[in-house]
Amino acid sequence: MDFGERTMPRGRVLQPVMLSVQESNQLGEWARRGKTSQALAARSRIVLCASRGMRNRDIAREVRKSLQTVGKWRARFLKLRLDGLLDEPRPGQPRKIGDAEVERVIALTLKAKPKNATHWSTRLLAKETGLNQTAISRIWRAFGLQPHRQESFKLSTDPLFIDKVRDIVGLYLSPPERAVVLCVDEKSQIQALSRSQPVLPLAFGVAERRSHDYLRHGTTSLFAALDIATGKVLGELHRHHRGAEFLKFLRTIDASVPARLDVHLILDNYGTHKTPTVKRWFARHPRFHVHFTPTSASWLNLVERWFALLTERQIKRGSHRSTIALEQAIREYLAIYNETPKPFVWTKSADEILQSVARFCKRISDSGH
Repeated sequence: MDFGERTMPRGRVLQPVMLSVQESNQLGEWARRGKTSQALAARSRIVLCASRGMRNRDIAREVRKSLQTVGKWRARFLKLRLDGLLDEPRPGQPRKIGDAEVERVIALTLKAKPKNATHWSTRLLAKETGLNQTAISRIWRAFGLQPHRQESFKLSTDPLFIDKVRDIVGLYLSPPERAVVLCVDEKSQIQALSRSQPVLPLAFGVAERRSHDYLRHGTTSLFAALDIATGKVLGELHRHHRGAEFLKFLRTIDASVPARLDVHLILDNYGTHKTPTVKRWFARHPRFHVHFTPTSASWLNLVERWFALLTERQIKRGSHRSTIALEQAIREYLAIYNETPKPFVWTKSADEILQSVARFCKRISDSGH
């Protein structure tokens, strides 16, 4: 007898997993959808792998789960199909607050105001509904309601808003060849501040502490140009913020960019950018092409995002006892940042932005205010 050709079964034979079209589509949606829980997504991938005839050991390596976990959810699916992948109800105390009470809390939060305040707090709404503060807080968290918070907005009334959005976003998504695209703006009136008392440093279990009051030591203005391709920033500091200083910065840009390249500048509508002297300078330098953002739409200028980084990392918590010290700190940050710059990536197309603005305008017009 030739034992070499005999195969002995190892372990139990797995029951094959066969999927209907509906089950395959649902499992694929659960596995891909961003809002699906990670647990359900992993279970869906296990079943999909099993339907392709993969062994449990191979599935475990594929989805990075234990062999026992793969076997459990494969068996659950074969027994209960899609319902078997969902979490079972957990034991615990039954819910005391009914759907009607939850709906009442939500309706009051969204559509009514307390008599003695501009917005609801957990205490005020608890008193109004007869529920406790903890219940109100849990309902608000569950439905993402935050009555204590408020955000502001401003819509551009620029008659050329659409054209300007398409122009600037086009530069971001498809920059011209043999040209440099620079986002240019000024961060004006940066204050050199020092605290009236020494800052108490961070310690174990204690946050950094500083006095509420501060001393002023003058101001400076930073003129900056962000290269959208490389992320590098060209900066220049001036004590004044006028057309003359902006013209000096334009000359710095002109000297820094190779003469063979065109220069596309993205600017806002500040007065220093449109003085007669500046206009004459642009006329004498035809390689410069100016693109103005719509009024009240500074978010279109990417250098504003870099200004936010500068503020957060260098200025906001800094203590500078003179304007010279502040300017030195800004120059040091510029040098360090430009050692390893990272360009900001613009992701939305002009059509997506305009559609978003249109939806927002519709919400405002339908709000009844």
